[in-house]
Amino acid sequence: MSPSAAKSSVAADPLLPPLLAGDRRALAQAITLIESTRPDHRERADALLAAVLPHAGKAARLGITGVPGVGKSTLIERFGLSLLERGRSLAVLAIDPSSKRGGGSILGDKTRMEELSRRTAAFIRPSPAGATLGGVARRTREAMLLVEAAGFDTVIVETVGVGQSETAVADMVDMFIVLLLPAGGDDLQGIKRGVIELADLIVVNKADGDLKATARRSAADYKHALRMLRSPTAGWTPEVTTCSAHTGEGVAELWTIVERFNEAVGEKGIARRRAEQARAWMWNEVGETLLAELRKHPDVKRLVSGLERDVESGRCTPAAAARRMLEAFHGR
Repeated sequence: MSPSAAKSSVAADPLLPPLLAGDRRALAQAITLIESTRPDHRERADALLAAVLPHAGKAARLGITGVPGVGKSTLIERFGLSLLERGRSLAVLAIDPSSKRGGGSILGDKTRMEELSRRTAAFIRPSPAGATLGGVARRTREAMLLVEAAGFDTVIVETVGVGQSETAVADMVDMFIVLLLPAGGDDLQGIKRGVIELADLIVVNKADGDLKATARRSAADYKHALRMLRSPTAGWTPEVTTCSAHTGEGVAELWTIVERFNEAVGEKGIARRRAEQARAWMWNEVGETLLAELRKHPDVKRLVSGLERDVESGRCTPAAAARRMLEAFHGR
């Protein structure tokens, strides 16, 4: 679709005016639209996204990850409520593990952030991660544009945190926050270095009761470890802090660190980071779209089951099977 066609198409889209006015129902419908894989829905979604682009990009974008049980949802709710008290608004895009049977979300973050979900200045959208690497729904980037166009000035992307690469979320937010449990010794060594290398801020949660001293020692260990790693963000030295999502101690102070981060990186630094992310996003879309087209191609579909059996039995190498599929896709 040409830019002029997209512009004329979206002009009549009934979702656009209420979305820009902050209507939550229109926002939810727009996100459902962009998550659809139907070709007619994708065409409409592309036109709608083109129209909201001038109204997006003004929010603070935060990514939060952590293993199951670390208290991500509890912390996000506490943190979100503190942001609302400051007069800010918050959209939480919570990416749930997908059911292998039904494909839907399993954890249901909206029900776990019950108090926050009742606030008019907050919007929570749980989405299934599907097969996307990194525990991030493929359309999360587009959903971020929609919630920003709807007027939310803070966006939090909560990732699955069940072992996939977290690079995907780090590549779509301004600041990447890793939430960890109090640990020491062998437990500390077991934390994936790759995730730590991506962190702009490490937060040791559950720093209360008997675990308070352990959390402080863990924070000191992480600070020492970070000194030996290169900062993922130019102009910023990653920080480590402790908090308790249960008691609320140290949670509201996280925004002070976010503000310090924004000041250190600066508007130009964040703009440069977002430009690089947009370019990477484009190529990721190219890869995803080409793979989808490959899978749908009739000649490839006829070959797939036989090639899979040949690869499984060792009669054919994966590389040779892949070449066969690509040759069929190109009509050779």
